[in-house]
Amino acid sequence: MILLSTLTRTQAAAVQRRLNTYTCSIKKKRKQPIPDVRDIFGSSSLQKTLPETEDSISNDQHLEEVMGDMPQCPIGEKEEIFITDVPYCEQAALLVKQGKTADQDNQRKKNEAMTLPKLVSPKYRLGVTRIGDLSSPDVKKIRQLALIDMTALCDLLQVELKRSKSSRNKISEGCLFGVPLATLLENDQKIHSNATIPLLLEEMLSFLEEKALDSEGILRVSGSQSRIKSLQQRLENTFYLGLFKWEEVNPNDGAALLKKFIRDLPVPLLTAEYLHTFSAVGDIPYLQQRLHVLNLLVLLLPDPNRNTLKALLEFLRKVVLHEKSNRMNLWSVSTIMAPNLFFHKSVDTKLSGGREKVLAERAADIMRLLLQYQDLLWTIPCFLMSQVRKLNENSSRRYQFYDRRIKNLLKKIYNDRHKAQKCSAEPHRTVKIQTGLQQNDVLKIELNVDSLAADVLEQYHKQLNSQEANAATGCGNGSVEKPEIALYEVGGNIGEHCVDPTTFLLDLYNNNPGAEWIIKQRQPDNKRE
Repeated sequence: MILLSTLTRTQAAAVQRRLNTYTCSIKKKRKQPIPDVRDIFGSSSLQKTLPETEDSISNDQHLEEVMGDMPQCPIGEKEEIFITDVPYCEQAALLVKQGKTADQDNQRKKNEAMTLPKLVSPKYRLGVTRIGDLSSPDVKKIRQLALIDMTALCDLLQVELKRSKSSRNKISEGCLFGVPLATLLENDQKIHSNATIPLLLEEMLSFLEEKALDSEGILRVSGSQSRIKSLQQRLENTFYLGLFKWEEVNPNDGAALLKKFIRDLPVPLLTAEYLHTFSAVGDIPYLQQRLHVLNLLVLLLPDPNRNTLKALLEFLRKVVLHEKSNRMNLWSVSTIMAPNLFFHKSVDTKLSGGREKVLAERAADIMRLLLQYQDLLWTIPCFLMSQVRKLNENSSRRYQFYDRRIKNLLKKIYNDRHKAQKCSAEPHRTVKIQTGLQQNDVLKIELNVDSLAADVLEQYHKQLNSQEANAATGCGNGSVEKPEIALYEVGGNIGEHCVDPTTFLLDLYNNNPGAEWIIKQRQPDNKRE
């Protein structure tokens, strides 16, 4: 019930449908030895929805207000607004309610096939949050809520959420190629504890960025098979000894090694569980809805897979940026790299006739979206952050009052006191500092509507510089490299949250008044242990 209280009506209905299906299947198993699948997935169970509540009605009203104010770009314009503070499934439900026609979507999709529009996300006052900015317990809740929203969204879009199971393949006897990604990363973290992607992939991408970005036909021109086989063997034998020399590698052979590394993974980089859903994104006609599903899928990927995919996409984007010299544009790179991600030996893909060409083109189009909008896809939507905060609040709250009149009275008393406190004085915040020698220092910040997190960090840097200047006059030491620091929100309705510098602090304070603000050294790659 705590989880359902944070969901919108469409999300809660999707959960209820799955629960009804599960309950029906359990009953069938108990009554009959051989249940009929048509009874389990019949239309009757799909029509049961949760009754309307005050929360769901208010959510719908807020949805229509936000979506009604959203600037609509006509077909053919190259810039669109990408809304993230409204659940993706509710945006789709509103389009269905408004009777949006398939002809408009198909026409828009044809235009997008020519040129992808620029998507602009509004600047929300609580800033941007990426998955590495949160603590592990909150990331787990993000994934739970993302799965619920994706399920509801795919129900509305009639996209089948088919979870494939990878076949059992013989694990490679080597230590680099054909090794499970999690195992490879676990071994590498014994060498470099902060590693988020395999060390082999990191060095391989660094080599290609330095030597291959301007090479004509990079990724398209195949390397020598005999040299590639020899390079793979040398890497297996000498990589961890530090004896492998990348300067002796041909750029085309290095690009071929990169593709082989991805293909040889025993489980698809996009995971066997979600590979089918990634592929099914190509059947969605509306661009923003395709990106909605991709955004949620990226959040659902395991950390090693998501970090590896991001490193790969960042390199491929650099290849596209050097199009004038290497003759590889966005579509060329997408077409060449898509088979390495979307077709895998461990997942059965039965192809017949011209179906193979259709699937290849669809995979290339999805790869193009991952490349073009990767920055957008690796952010946590604002509505998921709001739901996580609400989930944390509801989890710690004890429901002692069930009489609506008592609850309304207490709410009115609280609001009156809260308004009086707000009017009495501007709020002040005490910021703890946990970097270097200043662990016991504090900063008192007076907040106003324009106060940003960047202002707090700037004030801290000024204070730190003045202390260092005073110390330098006494000892005359040289400059010391300063660690990268960030402002963290800890406690209240969040576990730990690395605050975006563009966040308006008064809004953050009102959103989570019970939190503690701490300035400390930023963890590498925003990685939380």
